Amino acid sequence: MTKPDGIRELLARRTGEEMALNDRYLNPQMGRILRTLGFDRTWVGGDHSHLIDADGERYLDLIDGYGVFALGRNHPDVVAAVNDVMAAGTANLPQLGVTLLSGVLAEQLLARAPGSVGAMVPANTGTEAVEAAIKIARAATGRPRILYADHGFHGLTLGSVSINGNEEFRDGFGPFLPGCDSVAFGDADAVARELAREDVAAVILEPIQGKGVNLPPDGYLACVQRLCREHGTLFVCDEVQTGLGRTGRFLALEHWDLAPDMICVSKALSGGLVPIGAVLVSRAAFDKVFDGMERAVRHGSTFGGNDLGAAAAIATLEVIERDGLVARAERLGNLLLDLTQPLVSRHDVVRDVRGAGLMWAIELGPPPGAASRSLFRAVDHLQPGLFAQLITVPLFHEHRILCQVAGHRLNVIKALPSLLVDEDDIRHFADALADVVATAEHMPGAMARFGVRMARGTARANRARRRVAAG
Repeated sequence: MTKPDGIRELLARRTGEEMALNDRYLNPQMGRILRTLGFDRTWVGGDHSHLIDADGERYLDLIDGYGVFALGRNHPDVVAAVNDVMAAGTANLPQLGVTLLSGVLAEQLLARAPGSVGAMVPANTGTEAVEAAIKIARAATGRPRILYADHGFHGLTLGSVSINGNEEFRDGFGPFLPGCDSVAFGDADAVARELAREDVAAVILEPIQGKGVNLPPDGYLACVQRLCREHGTLFVCDEVQTGLGRTGRFLALEHWDLAPDMICVSKALSGGLVPIGAVLVSRAAFDKVFDGMERAVRHGSTFGGNDLGAAAAIATLEVIERDGLVARAERLGNLLLDLTQPLVSRHDVVRDVRGAGLMWAIELGPPPGAASRSLFRAVDHLQPGLFAQLITVPLFHEHRILCQVAGHRLNVIKALPSLLVDEDDIRHFADALADVVATAEHMPGAMARFGVRMARGTARANRARRRVAAG
């Protein structure tokens, strides 16, 4: 009998098949995107803030797994914690029983959170945490409606996508949960009008919206919190992306001294290794939901609170505190803004540069000159947000920097560096950005070069599609 491959042997034997396997068994449309943009690398490793391809080239990763790799990739302390749990052979997930590590994690998270929350509901992902918050809000208040903000992103499962303010993620998946209604982000008057109906269970907001790195207007979040208190509505902060030091505070809500009824966390909590999420809940709301022995299991998750995830999270919290990563994120984020905000005055195509801590974005707009402006509008009509790719694609190919367009149909580019990113890498990114923005501003030539690159990538994508079709 042939011995099955170990994982190391499997990696050694089959590295290079990633795109073919994706095209045949996973998501061939993603393969087409990657080939068209020329992003179809064979990634063989991750080190600190970089991805490494099969040729040994290092790429500064500013997508950061959408914020998962706040400690960089394969942080040794988190790896050691997970290995320790495996070696200890803990009595993981007894289901009719409790274990230590999930309780310790709850203790540590609540110690770092506002006093308005006093219990933790475990989850595995951010969208699970949001789903739990929706359920808890409805059960605790007896009310049906949930308010959310346009352009907000709260996840992609059905409950979460029902409060996702981006149509590209909603299209085709309805009907959604009833009673989920959108208001404009930053419009406290709109929130007040909806709350006056006295049927809203919760208002769920990202303190800083992840899709466009949209910062709230002064006083907005505090006003929404006050309105919720006045109308018996729960106030929920979705900190899945903004939490755990990302914005220069342990939780972004600290920028505005908020004390919400629920806080959703995930992503960085994993240490980049084991999926985990949680909802931190006020004791009052928690006790209304889990209000008797027969209701003890009315919400839960098979893998929620598992020892591997809890160990990774505990190690992550320790590294953040020990290494002063919250203050470091604030310092390096201020440096990044200082280096990049001058682009607004230097280049007409740059509309805004904004951010908080190591959550950063640049917004682009039509260049000057009738011909260039006309070309910009034609391109944007053909594919909204395409102009931003004139920045991200050269950053990748010419400067070995991986970053993302911050949402469909937006000419906004976003960066989420690791909290351990080197200062030299921040400066490298700022210099590279200045170079590609200056080139992109000369739009006809930039579009021509971009078109040639896309044509080559499209040809690769078409050849791959024919190979899959041929079997």
